[in-house]
Amino acid sequence: MDPNVFDDVLRTVRDFVRNEVVPAEDEIDETNAIPQRVRETAAEMGLFGFALPEEYGGLGLSMSEDVRLAMELGYTVPAFRSMFGTNNGIAGQVIVKYGTEKQKQAWLPRLAAGEAIASFALTEDGAGSDPSSVRTKAVRDGDEYVISGAKRFITNAPQADLLVVFARTDQEAEAHQGISVFLVETGLDGVRIGPPNAKMGQAGAHTAEVFFDDVRVPAEAIVGGQEGTGFAAAMSSLTRGRLHIAAICVGLAGRIVEESVRYAAEAEQGGKPISRFQLVQALLAESQAELYAGRSMVLEAAREYDSGADTRLAPSCAKLFCSEMVSRVADRAVQVHGGSGYMRGVPVERFYRDSRVFRIYEGTSEIQKLIIAKQLLRQIS
Repeated sequence: MDPNVFDDVLRTVRDFVRNEVVPAEDEIDETNAIPQRVRETAAEMGLFGFALPEEYGGLGLSMSEDVRLAMELGYTVPAFRSMFGTNNGIAGQVIVKYGTEKQKQAWLPRLAAGEAIASFALTEDGAGSDPSSVRTKAVRDGDEYVISGAKRFITNAPQADLLVVFARTDQEAEAHQGISVFLVETGLDGVRIGPPNAKMGQAGAHTAEVFFDDVRVPAEAIVGGQEGTGFAAAMSSLTRGRLHIAAICVGLAGRIVEESVRYAAEAEQGGKPISRFQLVQALLAESQAELYAGRSMVLEAAREYDSGADTRLAPSCAKLFCSEMVSRVADRAVQVHGGSGYMRGVPVERFYRDSRVFRIYEGTSEIQKLIIAKQLLRQIS
């Protein structure tokens, strides 16, 4: 995108987030839903398709542009970004990178416009961080596949129109092989969406179980028109998603630091602001230093991703550091706020709960460490 145009996009999104979404945070927390007015405006701004190709109605942002936008989106409750995150990220990118032209034409324009919501249906009981353990199966039956199994913790499933479903098509193949990916509409017979999960945080972002009871889909529903590409599609999509999540963590950490500094300057103990206390200053300084490090890491990792120099090691490094970093920043913020930081209705209390899941989804911190170590060892093998 033209740099001047992109700068305009950033300013517009920044103003919208701070002037419209932030004032709605309490409403989102209380109702466990994103207001329709916010959703409609986000769709009009193109946020449901910022990472999808321009030829299909998206904005076609590069990874470097994606992370800069994500830092603005991360400034508010994570549920806002989650509303359109799967369209742009882990679900939409599977179609972009692996779908047939017919599949792209059928779904990408609708996803980009916010007319349809896609969910990434990979995680199962016993198959989360290790996709090779997927047990949902798809059996060929003439011109159709019959899908049976269950998924859990599927983001946006209660609102989804399309499920990007990973299922095993070859029961005899090795663990990382024999997995395929299907485009399954939620209205098909046999598709059941469970009730939204009751979560620790991120009110307004819904996850649920999804059940496939002998769901029949046409053979053309298999992504890319061939079996066996599921594991590669999942890994490719998750890699980009991890860098995006790292940028969201940076944006949220920036907001938390702002809340902490403001509170420290206004709250008093002994007749003077607590910002005068050096131990409070130390908490603020540590958070700002880590925020700066995370932002720098994400921007450099995105640059290397776009150039093709590193599309695996750097995203995992960024996701590991930034997801852990935002939790530390949130913890310090509660400490700066003291008893007030433990009370519901205070932003840092909410962000403390919201930030915890970043260390789990789209690859746990432990999985990122394994990926990083394996990449390092391959360099000397």
